[in-house]
Amino acid sequence: METRTDLPGLDLDRLSTWLRGQVDVAGALSGTLIAGGKSNLTYAVGDGTTRWIVRRPPLGHVLATAHDMAREYRVMAALRDTDVPVPAMYALCQDDSVLGAPFYVMEHVEGTPYRTAAELTELGPERTRAISTSLIDTLAVLHAVDPVAVGLADFGRPEGFLERQVRRWKKQLDASHSRELPLADELHARLAADVPPESAVGIVHGDYRLDNVLTDSSDRPAAVIDWEMATLGDPLTDLALMVVYGRLAAGRSGNATVADASVAPGFLSEDEIIARYTARSDRDMSRFGFYLGLAAFKLAAILEGIHYRYLHGQTVGEGFDTIGAAIDPLLETGLTALKEHR
Repeated sequence: METRTDLPGLDLDRLSTWLRGQVDVAGALSGTLIAGGKSNLTYAVGDGTTRWIVRRPPLGHVLATAHDMAREYRVMAALRDTDVPVPAMYALCQDDSVLGAPFYVMEHVEGTPYRTAAELTELGPERTRAISTSLIDTLAVLHAVDPVAVGLADFGRPEGFLERQVRRWKKQLDASHSRELPLADELHARLAADVPPESAVGIVHGDYRLDNVLTDSSDRPAAVIDWEMATLGDPLTDLALMVVYGRLAAGRSGNATVADASVAPGFLSEDEIIARYTARSDRDMSRFGFYLGLAAFKLAAILEGIHYRYLHGQTVGEGFDTIGAAIDPLLETGLTALKEHR
């Protein structure tokens, strides 16, 4: 990646002036855009001696609640003294006059966010198995953290979390309505009619998967990142979403729009993932089929939104033309999960 002094969304002169009041800056700043798009923008910034990571909302975004920098900063700062690997938080800026939006600065952690099966295949099945095993162990560690003990008692509204999730993703799906999806209607009806008692309140990452974890050279998680969807609620939703991501990847291997690391030789199978988590958690897994059904419904709603934008010329790139065809199979897997795990 090219290091530059002119980066979209990052005025390095303004950042330098502000940053000097927060950390030691040895010289002029330069940087690299690591991740951009509709999600939060991530930059690596350095002074020739030290590197930091800067996170800010996407350009032109006006709904601050969807890209709340303070929430991301707060949850990682709260987890710093736990066994959950997170970057050190250095400073949060909520003054829009600096970069035009709130942002925060955190530690630059060395590690790889493995996304594709090809990347893991190069490492071999033994290392891939170790990486995927540590991924599940870290999730169990996160879900064992007491939110109250780390100062996150008011980080979300855990009461009624599952019921709200069912309503929320139905609303999202309705907003992207472009065709009849009878399987979606059936899955939603079944979910809404039989919401199980929630497991103990915990910290929910919201999008936990291998490419949101930086893996170090020893194949261990160096840092869990991308906490923009974090909240308090039922943590089993994290595990279920990761499993359903794996099912989607298995059905669409080779499509660049889908992270398919989970299909690499050596990666824990779905049954192994669930067994590993169950062995390291005291949560009741007897109704896990509901969580799988909810995860399938959520992911279908997200993909239908992408499909809708593609049809209206609002999303360009390879692979988007086939996303619509993946939604019915995804809904079917959700319905099957509800029937198999009752």
